Amino acid sequence: MGKRKSRDDDSICSAIGKTICSEIKKRSRSYKSKLRSCTSPPQPNRRPDFIWFEEDIWTEIAKYLDGKSVVMLGSSCRWFRRSILEQDSVWKFACLRDLQIPRFRQQQLSFKWSQLYASAFDGSHSYLFRQQDKHIEWMRIGAFFFDSSAGLLTEKLSLLPTLPRGDSVEEILQTTGSCILSNIKTGIWIADLHFVGCHVCKLDTCEGATQTLDARHVELFLTEGYKSGSWDYKEIGSYQIRKHTDVATGAIFDIKHLKDRTSTEVFDLKTWAAKPNSDYWQPKARIACHGVAVNTNLEQNEGILVKYHAMRAGEEDDSEVVSIRISQELL
Repeated sequence: MGKRKSRDDDSICSAIGKTICSEIKKRSRSYKSKLRSCTSPPQPNRRPDFIWFEEDIWTEIAKYLDGKSVVMLGSSCRWFRRSILEQDSVWKFACLRDLQIPRFRQQQLSFKWSQLYASAFDGSHSYLFRQQDKHIEWMRIGAFFFDSSAGLLTEKLSLLPTLPRGDSVEEILQTTGSCILSNIKTGIWIADLHFVGCHVCKLDTCEGATQTLDARHVELFLTEGYKSGSWDYKEIGSYQIRKHTDVATGAIFDIKHLKDRTSTEVFDLKTWAAKPNSDYWQPKARIACHGVAVNTNLEQNEGILVKYHAMRAGEEDDSEVVSIRISQELL
């Protein structure tokens, strides 16, 4: 049995309760006097250190992506499509970077850089549009720049490059194996090396092949005249070597920069070409700021036939040259 509470106990509990209530009221009044709104001047909103959708930042990031990755990024949302995929500056940087153009002098272009990038890196080459049945294989050499409208086409490289002289193209070809081509469209040119089947006979068993150095203006594949087939290659001249030759060489240079250091390095075959009479039969190529060259060792032969072709942007003889070919086949 528990003890029964007395009246004194009830009075004590009542006194304690009153004391607690009084203390709570005092503290409540104290808190109300301290909780006041801030009277200091408003602080400006601080900008975060990194914003995910910062256009300048993503433009710089896109410069480190290849074309396929840029398309994937631009397809992820509308903001990236507007800020990255549709920004021609991004495609210009990617095009010059992937073509490895060392320096570029700004010029008027007829197409967007995104279109130029697609035509240069979608796997297209000139034989996809013409003579596709004869085409065997190809390789991309690189890109160079025509700063002037005159070019040197040659199958001979020496340490002392000189301009050929003569009264006619045929005379120059027969004496020097070179020719000068004028009215070339200035700008970026892309160079490829092709191997094409024999065009003399139509036998499937023929193993004859032609080595062709093909150079074209970067805008060529986008022009209507080329796509419609109204522009075609015309032979400038030909040159025969009627004896055994160790190598097949072809080169294209901007005459204005023929004496530049990078061009003279291409003329020095010992620094980049395979040694003659060696067992190395694969073609080798060298690209410079204003020129390109290829060199291939040959087996025992009776000579080679060298042909120079040019494509002009129109039917007139004074139309701009937009593509050049130097082809070599064994006799």
